[in-house]
Amino acid sequence: MLPRAAGSGGGLSPLLARRLDFFITKKKLPEAGMLADFMANIVECSFEEKLQVLGLVDVKERLAKVIELLDRQVGSIKNNIKITTFSSTSLPFGFEGFEPESNQRPNNMRGQNRGPVSVSGMFPPPPGMGGQGKQDEEPNEIEELEKKLDAARLSPEAAKIATREIKRLKKMVPAQAEYSVTRTFLETLAEIPWSNVTDDRLGPGTLSTARKQLDDDHYGLEKVKKRLLEYLAVLRLKQSINEEVEAQIKQVEQETGLSVEPSRDSDDKAAPDAQAVEKIKSSTARLEVLKSKRMIDKSPILLLVGPPGVGKTSLAKSVAMALGRKFHRISLGGVRDEAEIRGHRRTYVAAMPGLIIQGLKKVGVANPVFLLDEIDKVGGSNFHGDPSAAMLEVLDPEQNNNFVDHYVGIPYDLSKVLFIATANSLDTIPPPLLDRMETLYIPGYTTLEKRHIAMQHLIPKQIRVNGLGENQVAFSPEVVSKIIESYTRESGVRNLERELGSVCRAKAVEYADAKDSGHPETYKPQLTLEDVENILGIEKYDEEIAEKTSRPGIVTGLVAYSSGGNGSILFIEVADMPGTGSVQLTGKLGDVLKESCQVALSWVKANAYELGLTHDPAENIMKNRSIHVHCPSGSIPKDGPSSGIAQAIALISLFSGKAVPPTMAMTGELSLRGKITAVGGIKEKLIGALRAGVKTVLLPAQNKKEVKDLPQEVKDGLQIIHVSHVWEALGHVWPDAHWPGQEKYQQSFESRL
Repeated sequence: MLPRAAGSGGGLSPLLARRLDFFITKKKLPEAGMLADFMANIVECSFEEKLQVLGLVDVKERLAKVIELLDRQVGSIKNNIKITTFSSTSLPFGFEGFEPESNQRPNNMRGQNRGPVSVSGMFPPPPGMGGQGKQDEEPNEIEELEKKLDAARLSPEAAKIATREIKRLKKMVPAQAEYSVTRTFLETLAEIPWSNVTDDRLGPGTLSTARKQLDDDHYGLEKVKKRLLEYLAVLRLKQSINEEVEAQIKQVEQETGLSVEPSRDSDDKAAPDAQAVEKIKSSTARLEVLKSKRMIDKSPILLLVGPPGVGKTSLAKSVAMALGRKFHRISLGGVRDEAEIRGHRRTYVAAMPGLIIQGLKKVGVANPVFLLDEIDKVGGSNFHGDPSAAMLEVLDPEQNNNFVDHYVGIPYDLSKVLFIATANSLDTIPPPLLDRMETLYIPGYTTLEKRHIAMQHLIPKQIRVNGLGENQVAFSPEVVSKIIESYTRESGVRNLERELGSVCRAKAVEYADAKDSGHPETYKPQLTLEDVENILGIEKYDEEIAEKTSRPGIVTGLVAYSSGGNGSILFIEVADMPGTGSVQLTGKLGDVLKESCQVALSWVKANAYELGLTHDPAENIMKNRSIHVHCPSGSIPKDGPSSGIAQAIALISLFSGKAVPPTMAMTGELSLRGKITAVGGIKEKLIGALRAGVKTVLLPAQNKKEVKDLPQEVKDGLQIIHVSHVWEALGHVWPDAHWPGQEKYQQSFESRL
């Protein structure tokens, strides 16, 4: 009765046919009722019909009912054009009289609402594998997808690929694995912002508004703010030029359209038509020239480099707010797979776009502000590829207008995106990647800047977070400076914010206790220095203070901490003793600092006669003596060349018996010729010197440019003297002293002038 797959190519699959044969032949005749129940279970019919079969007690009646259902199913198979299978395999029909053309169907089958067809074309599919409901939803689902793609305003290449994939999707069965992959791909295309952009706030007050926004959110950082304002100014000028060009293009197009109209009604058609054609050609050439004048916006790729906690991430958010653009942060720290940047190819299971395309989908516009956080911590080359190499195309202004994600496979224009990358160090960034970015250095905050940030931003935030009112806690500048100098030593302000939070929580407990006791008047909102020590404990860091008196062999140097943002004074102590000319260096000194000591000693030995330290030019000043150079705070590593001038002055002070003024500090690298060259960290060093009570500072003449950027408070509190040679420095350290070699230096200096 049932058409078999073997032989003439019947309707049942070979596997199901063998199972039925096995079941029928192995079972005994008295079990015909079981056979009827089995066939009723797998035949395509309604639940009511199955209940009717189960309700019949007599075996013959049950078999007759099942045979009736089977006859109907066989007739349905014979009239099918094509058997749809869930294994994506089209099975041939082998029934006599079968005609493949749709017009050979009986008319009564065209409108029949048949149930779902499974592998055999006879039995319903299992639950969750598709069915009539899925087939009914499929056309609506594809139509909605087409509407989304139309609304997305795809690029020409993306529209071409989307049209091709839609055609393929319509030919697929929803249960196929490829169907889900293709649909997900098309949904991704529809969600990518191909042409949707945010209008920049580029009105007359753009620059002033942006400047106010940046100043309100961040204190200092003038160089970074200046660069961002330059970008805004360029954007505004380009927009003005494009508006003028668009107006001219519109005018030319209108003139071209009007010039053709008179020729339609003219009696002499030949001449006007020729004139119109000539005018159209001329207008077309003008349009091409005007279109070439459009200014293309290529956003810069900015790299903010600085220590942790200085506000690199928050600065990028402020830029987005000032521009009125959407903001998205991409954390690149620990990324080891190139596919996380470029995406996975669609051939892989669970493939998805990379971080760039995912971020664009999330913000929904083509010109957001992207923060590429911790770009210096991107993994290097490995068996998963090189993520830093994948970033080359993303961050190249000349190439990223055709960025291709592996999943999407279509060029996308990233030139409208403003990329801002952050890093703590440049050492781990590959040179080709670093070359594609404009580097802006953000130094650590000084004590003065930290105090301003704390008073204006951090303290109000911590008061609000800890449930206190504005008048329930009062921080004086002295208290804030005490917390900064004695309990934190960092470049940024994160630890400072934690310490301020601890103080606010302690005051919150004190206020709550006073309120619960019924005597709120006993609570004192004003903080004192004693309160800070009681709340935060003993001081974590000791500040060096300039001494009131001095003796020969001791000089005050200047130091900037490697963590950035902080500077202080550093005492250099030199002592001599009977010996054989040896030199001992202590204080956990680095190799560069040790070499600087050797250079200073060599210059003093070479010029001992000119300095009046020996009576004979051939006499060795280190004969029968040894010296010991020590820098206090021996547990802290110290290194760098900037103490060269201080060490030379300390040696001269020791050998001559002249003490250096205790309120004078100095910094500068020393060469063997006695020249004093430029050093770094001038801003931090001078602020630390002012805080330590120093009055006069000797700086290299080459560092004059750094002094211009100092806070006015530092300029007013310090006497800054620029020197270029040791002889020149000696005249400022001991102005009343006479050095035999100083006149020789003055004569050579004047001859050079």
